[in-house]
Amino acid sequence: MPTLNREGVDIYYEVHGSGPVILLSHGYSSTSAMWRGQISPFSKEHTLVTWDMRGHGQSDYPEDQSQYSEEHTVADMAAILDAVGADDAIIGGLSLGGYMSLAFHLAHPDRTRALLIIDTGPGFKKDEPRADWNANAERTAQKYAEEGLGPLSAATAERRTAHHRNARGLELAARGMLAQRDARVINSLPDIKVPSLVVVGAEDTNFLVAADYMAKKIPGAEKAAIPGAGHAANIDKPKTFNKTVVDFLKRHNL
Repeated sequence: MPTLNREGVDIYYEVHGSGPVILLSHGYSSTSAMWRGQISPFSKEHTLVTWDMRGHGQSDYPEDQSQYSEEHTVADMAAILDAVGADDAIIGGLSLGGYMSLAFHLAHPDRTRALLIIDTGPGFKKDEPRADWNANAERTAQKYAEEGLGPLSAATAERRTAHHRNARGLELAARGMLAQRDARVINSLPDIKVPSLVVVGAEDTNFLVAADYMAKKIPGAEKAAIPGAGHAANIDKPKTFNKTVVDFLKRHNL
């Protein structure tokens, strides 16, 4: 599978099928492998592109903390679209990947045909809850620094099956990509003008309120709660998840 080099950092990505492009981004400490169950159904009428964020999977693990940020992640996504020759794409992701998809739309609304926001939060308007989130991100970083990849064995489905070369990338990614600095993304929700699907596992209790919030704030957004699914709705209930997304794409001629 191909890689692209962005300013000295190799980014791994996969391309499946042909047609309008769907770019799917994984969650923190997961990899592109979490989308295996979507390759066949999504690539029938689309080009499905998945990738590993820096510090994850088969992408590079730069040692410089400044190489891990929302801006670098969004720029990596744009570079992948350039590499596959796509002017725009259906942009989607789970958890951190969903947040980065919203950040991508904020930076590149002209390159976003639609949004698939899966088991995700849009960030925080107020400083105090953001500070709590960032404190948890730092605890996560410390955990990987002290315990290596061991914590993945007790993680949710999309993380348990992830393969990383080491835990250093996850440590740096927690500090630079999982942590948040401002309210730009959450404040951008009312300005989204593309078809948007908010998906959440009905048992993903940490993100149910966030899903409702995004469905209300994004004009015309559709929301789907997947029965019996937790944080990895696409893995827990793949048939229901895949049908939900494919039906959405068909309704909007995407």
